[in-house]
Amino acid sequence: MTISRITKLLLHHSNVRSITSHTWRYGAALVATVLLVLTPQHASAQFNTDRLMVSGRSALYYEDYVLSIQYFNQVLTAKPYLYEPWFFRGLAKFYLDDFGGAESDVTHAIGLNPYIYNMYELRGLCRIRQKNYAQAIADYDAAIRLNPQNQSAWYNRALCRVEDKDYKRAQLDLDTVIVKWKKFAPAYSLKAQVCLAQKDTTQADQWLDRSLEVDPFDADAWNTRAMISLSRSKWRDADTYLSKSIHLKPKNVGNYVNRALARYNVNNLRGAMADYDTALDLDPDNFLAHYNRGLLRMQLGDDNRAITDFDYVIRMEPENVLAIYNRAILLDKTGNLRAAIRDYTRMINEYPNFWTGLSARASCYRRLGMTAKAEMDEFRIMKAQMDKHLGIQPRWNNSKRKQMRRRSEIDPNKYNQIVVADENNAEHEYKSEYRGRVQNRATGLDAQPMYHLSFAPMVGDVHTYHAFAQKVEAFNAAHPQPRLYVVCGTAPMDEAASRRLLQRVDSLTAVVGTARGEQKLAAALLQRAVAETVAQNYEGAISDLEACLGIDSTSVVALWQRAYCQTMMPEFDNKTRNVKGDATAASLKSARIVADLDLAIQADKDNQYLYYNRGCAYMAERDYTHAIDDFTRAINIDHSLAEAYYNRGLARVQNGLKSEGIADLSKAGELGLYKAYSVIKKISNSKK
Repeated sequence: MTISRITKLLLHHSNVRSITSHTWRYGAALVATVLLVLTPQHASAQFNTDRLMVSGRSALYYEDYVLSIQYFNQVLTAKPYLYEPWFFRGLAKFYLDDFGGAESDVTHAIGLNPYIYNMYELRGLCRIRQKNYAQAIADYDAAIRLNPQNQSAWYNRALCRVEDKDYKRAQLDLDTVIVKWKKFAPAYSLKAQVCLAQKDTTQADQWLDRSLEVDPFDADAWNTRAMISLSRSKWRDADTYLSKSIHLKPKNVGNYVNRALARYNVNNLRGAMADYDTALDLDPDNFLAHYNRGLLRMQLGDDNRAITDFDYVIRMEPENVLAIYNRAILLDKTGNLRAAIRDYTRMINEYPNFWTGLSARASCYRRLGMTAKAEMDEFRIMKAQMDKHLGIQPRWNNSKRKQMRRRSEIDPNKYNQIVVADENNAEHEYKSEYRGRVQNRATGLDAQPMYHLSFAPMVGDVHTYHAFAQKVEAFNAAHPQPRLYVVCGTAPMDEAASRRLLQRVDSLTAVVGTARGEQKLAAALLQRAVAETVAQNYEGAISDLEACLGIDSTSVVALWQRAYCQTMMPEFDNKTRNVKGDATAASLKSARIVADLDLAIQADKDNQYLYYNRGCAYMAERDYTHAIDDFTRAINIDHSLAEAYYNRGLARVQNGLKSEGIADLSKAGELGLYKAYSVIKKISNSKK
């Protein structure tokens, strides 16, 4: 089902509610009329929230998920007791891969109205994506109680049971699905997969035959049949079945890796290489494809490109000694003897009795003229050969080369064997009406910058956040021109804007030269410092701010701006002059930044931006505990400070609090900082 159908379903539920309430509306017509006369603003609020709901659903339909979240936020601010905005906001978060945030919103919606089965389905999918299968099963139980004819709920519950290895109950669920929907091919295919997991390949074959009778274009059925052929070492059959599955689902990386294995075993090396290349085009970080392509290139004599593959594998798994040993052999063959010795040594340190490695290292030592070290390795080999308990290293033959090892199996004698996954499970596709394009944007894990002063207000990508600081407003009241704004980040300037800024610096310089009285001089110096900050002349800005603080050492605004400029100085120097200060200088600079912010906080304890900036300073020094404390203080003062949630989320992740960090990032995305959703996806998919 599409998004539009979801909207129709929920509109249907809303209409049902309206019809059932239709009878009492007439009885309350007079009261309603009086209330409308007495409170005309209520009608306006009702009208506005209805329009916001329509706009939010429209944005959701057109896959503008971030904008839809902002609409639903506004509805929830006015009417937090409505279940629909909670549900739709959760749906938008689901599309953005914020599964934890989506689950939280849908749970709130279910609490407000527990009688709509679609909401249990969505929460079940959120829990599945977080690998919380037991709770997902509970959601599908509820969805089935409300709607026993819900095919996708029955099927998804069976899949969850398979993931939980509860094969008996999975079979019972699938039996029910087959009785209710005889033409539903995925149920037959899944029964075959369950039989395969229970080591009953005969039954699996029979169920696959029935699945393909119902739907010969079921890619999962062909994939499962290929898994059976691979387990029986029927390589040509596996190649045929995987080719059919790939034709139907060309984006499944695992199918290409498995077909490459089948083709390798029938000596179709060109086809195997093409499959590994395609797999890495689809998933550049696929371990098995990189490792096995490296072995294949090694066998075909493409040594330099094989080294590239093993370099990648070792970057992914720095302690993978078998990859290190294979790279050592390749480096040895290509003449990079010192690098080969380095890799041989790492392997020998791990396995001191691996005589083949000792022999290869001795050969490298001899070619480099390091005779003494070569003789030491050769003596160890000779002693081993004399020891009857150790025996002689077996020689490799063609049959040995066709053997395979599991990924988790570490055996030096299997260094050149093709690697297969520990469990060759089929990839399951959960049936869902909640499918759509996720907004994937490449992004880094950098923290949000500090708040500082500028001459233009901050404009966000989704909404404008009006940053209010009492001390800044007091300064503006006393010195209205030019007006200062609190902003986060810097906006790029074109040539015209740059020219206007330089003219402003010149005019403020004239004001500084003619200012009479310390108060006016301090204000002019501060304004010029802000102009120089925008122009990225941080050194000049700091000079003006120090002069300003010489007049008024308790100026919160000047201390605030100086801390920001000091933060930007090393970044600017590194970008323009490639200057790298020593650790002592960096530590002193950090201490000065924190000291300025400490003084500012003492004078303005309710300023959320000062706590936020100090948290940023601590975060730059990797003092995540203090950073989290300061971001929390900022959030307690201003619950809408998206940047504080974002940075606290990153700090918590760095501090080992992954789930709490993702919850903070979800809140930042909810508040309009949509970059958070890309970061959530990156953190959720990372292994560490």
